[in-house]
Amino acid sequence: MRPAPAAASYAQPSPCDATSDSAWVDCELARMTIRDKAAQMVWPQLFGDYVSGDSPQWRKITGWITQQHVGGLIMSVGSPLEIAAKLNSLQRMSALPLIVGGDLEFGAGYRARGGYFLPNGIDLGGAVLFPPEMAVGATRDTMLAYEQGRVTAIEGRALGFHIDFSPILDVNNNPANPVISTRSFGEEPALVAKLGAAFIRGVQENGMIATGKHFPGHGDTGTNSHLALPVVRVSRARLDSVELVPFNSAVKAGVGAIMTFHGSMPALDSSGAPGTLSHNVLTSLLRDEMHFHGLVISDAMDMRAVLDTYGAVNASQMAVAAGADVLLQPQDVAQTIDAVVAGVKSGKYTEGRLDESMRRILAAKAKVGLRTARFVDLDRAREVVGDSANAVVARSAAERSITLVRDSAHQLPLGHLNKGARILSVTYAHRADLGAGVTFDAELRREFPALRPEYVSADDERPDFFHLFAIADSADVILVSSYVAHSSSVTTVDAPKSFVDFIEELTKRKEHPIVIAFGNPYFLQQIPDAGAYVVAWGGFPVSQAAAARALLGATKMTGKLPITIPESPQRP
Repeated sequence: MRPAPAAASYAQPSPCDATSDSAWVDCELARMTIRDKAAQMVWPQLFGDYVSGDSPQWRKITGWITQQHVGGLIMSVGSPLEIAAKLNSLQRMSALPLIVGGDLEFGAGYRARGGYFLPNGIDLGGAVLFPPEMAVGATRDTMLAYEQGRVTAIEGRALGFHIDFSPILDVNNNPANPVISTRSFGEEPALVAKLGAAFIRGVQENGMIATGKHFPGHGDTGTNSHLALPVVRVSRARLDSVELVPFNSAVKAGVGAIMTFHGSMPALDSSGAPGTLSHNVLTSLLRDEMHFHGLVISDAMDMRAVLDTYGAVNASQMAVAAGADVLLQPQDVAQTIDAVVAGVKSGKYTEGRLDESMRRILAAKAKVGLRTARFVDLDRAREVVGDSANAVVARSAAERSITLVRDSAHQLPLGHLNKGARILSVTYAHRADLGAGVTFDAELRREFPALRPEYVSADDERPDFFHLFAIADSADVILVSSYVAHSSSVTTVDAPKSFVDFIEELTKRKEHPIVIAFGNPYFLQQIPDAGAYVVAWGGFPVSQAAAARALLGATKMTGKLPITIPESPQRP
């Protein structure tokens, strides 16, 4: 019989029983060694999955806390209660309270969902999931942006998150951008600034710290920083009038944190160093010129943009010297802590430089209440997370974002058709996107029971479109939905030629396909002859349902393009 795993260790209470936040910061800082300070600056990533107490994964994570003494964590995907329970366990082990961040860009549901149970395809549910930022940009509504921030903060805090690594303040003025795209509010600096500031207020007025990213701007690049180093070759004047506008607005709105850009801007630093590693960018510009006093958090330090050129150790030291307070998601936790310590001993920066970051990190922990309360109530989490009132906010954002770009044959809405109409609904998506088309088709089938769904995998090199032409000949309406979008693993969001040819052939045959862009909103530039084009901004269930209701005429398509799509009509 296997012995039971050893019980988790519990941290000794800190002697710093201060009566004020500032006194607590002073007391804790005075107790720290150089390595303690370096460890507080390193925040590794973990997942909200269930792992047993004797598993290698759990031992690795608990080692970060009990042996390396990291200061914070970035929580990735997982089911809501497993995230909360795991974070409670880790908080019990930590001498200092852990501060936890997450990419809650589209609500807490962007990270805290149970996923799908296979092979049944059962949606296990989770926190509220909003459409992407560009959908909010299409509404141009600051109240919706505020409400998204509010709901995100309330649900995130209930699960143990303290910092939301959003909003994205990048101005997406490059249609070829493979990694930002709909994650941005749009291409207009003033609109991004206005909605970003509203989102920040919604987050921070409800107990969480917001993070503007990716400073000084990741919008005008065709290179994915997860895979290579982007270079933005524009003048300082252009940066001042476009890229920096939302960040200046965020600083004025009191944003608590800024995340850096793993990309080079020669106008700011002629050495070619990416923003994350540039003293000119993080200290001279952000701290001294823009007067930002909050946390500076690096983008993930395991991304190829910094690793391939600078190496893990050198990049960590350069980031600290540049002015970063937090080294997020390193490849090797112990190596990164040692590198920060070695930077002090080699004279690359002083211990006083680490003290500056310590004060900001400890002050952030105190600000979110971690000095006195580090655990979450699992029973309360169920009452808050996924609440129907929160879901109504997300549904409103999705419905108001649906944008009719073109309808030359006046096919929309579909309410004029009888219930027996033959609808062909073609879903084009990657196999891993298990929810693609499911909610959309189900919503339409309520009105048109004869709807025929067809699925085409974007992962097939030679998909079989020929059998669809025969079906299309007998259909009354053809809907073609594209779910292929930006991601951290792609170099382009352009659709393959075979898919483009399929839509063009339908158009030539006078089949009048209605194209719905759930992924890349710029897809129209590849199919300029398409007669009907609707942008739904995201493939999440809330956007699928909103698009279906809009096509049926149950809601009006009131969204307005916050971007310019080449070969399309200009923005209203």
